[in-house]
Amino acid sequence: MTKPVQVFLLLGQSNMVGLGKVKGGEISLEHTVKERKKYTYLVDDSGAWVARNDVRYVQYMSGKGPLRNEWMSVVGGNLGPEYGIGHRLGNAIDAPVLILKCCIGNRALGWDLLPPGSPRSEFLSKDKSGNVQRLVYAGYKDRPENWPMDPALGLNTEPAPWLDKNGKPIDWYAGKQWDTDIGDAKRALADLGNHYPDAKVYEVAGFFFWQGERDAGNVGHAAHYEKNLVAFINALRKEFNAPNAKFVCGTLGEAAMGSTGPGGLVLDAHLAVDGSAGKYPEFKGNVATVYTHPMAQGGSGNGHYGGKAEVYMDVGQAMGQAMVGLLSPAARN
Repeated sequence: MTKPVQVFLLLGQSNMVGLGKVKGGEISLEHTVKERKKYTYLVDDSGAWVARNDVRYVQYMSGKGPLRNEWMSVVGGNLGPEYGIGHRLGNAIDAPVLILKCCIGNRALGWDLLPPGSPRSEFLSKDKSGNVQRLVYAGYKDRPENWPMDPALGLNTEPAPWLDKNGKPIDWYAGKQWDTDIGDAKRALADLGNHYPDAKVYEVAGFFFWQGERDAGNVGHAAHYEKNLVAFINALRKEFNAPNAKFVCGTLGEAAMGSTGPGGLVLDAHLAVDGSAGKYPEFKGNVATVYTHPMAQGGSGNGHYGGKAEVYMDVGQAMGQAMVGLLSPAARN
């Protein structure tokens, strides 16, 4: 093996983990491929699932793993966007490819996935009666998620001890899932040969991020989402010493253009970081956003798109193609 393995890290929450059905009626991948004849590149002439010998798929989940460690093929009962992503990249890149998924469900960018160095933020919370409360939202390593602000101290207000119902400290903090997911990825890459046979050298070439449901359920996190997403992109590149690595994110499928409320704020943030939007010149040509609403078939992220395999495949293909576009002309070398 003469070329470095091109590593693509998949991050997010439950829909990146994958809750599309491989088997089980008309919504399943099996039915979609073998009966409806869609995504036929996933099977050979006999109808068996194809295994690519140029794309490796590895999965860790919150300190556990590898849960998957194989040449990319349809295995198990569920799928996320990895098959669509992996085949698009494998077809475009003349080098070995490693798809490395490290994520778990129900995690917020503004809390669990907050990257190192993220400062505290202020948010004005308003209840149904119109009463306003000034809150401090946690910075990296803070706990709990938010707490009342002392006007005299501002963001320097320290929270009360965060205890469970038995009076014991709660073992969580802002950024804990970041630490775990990035730790899993680094552990896998430090043992490269056992995750990509015969490989000695790798390059982190890109990141995929499909996330936002948890933040859309908290108006404070939604208000800070864009700032946190920019920090997340920059922190990933720094963490893996990969300043030129590309970044592709997917919007929430239920979020349509013009959406308002917290979900609209998350959508606006996803769209704002796209390099072609012009808001962040430093992201031009290296960050892309995939608008997934037309692919969601009326489903939502919290509903896991009804388990429809087609949604996960279409989103994966679109995200993979967006990455290929960012890599060009490198993808053709």
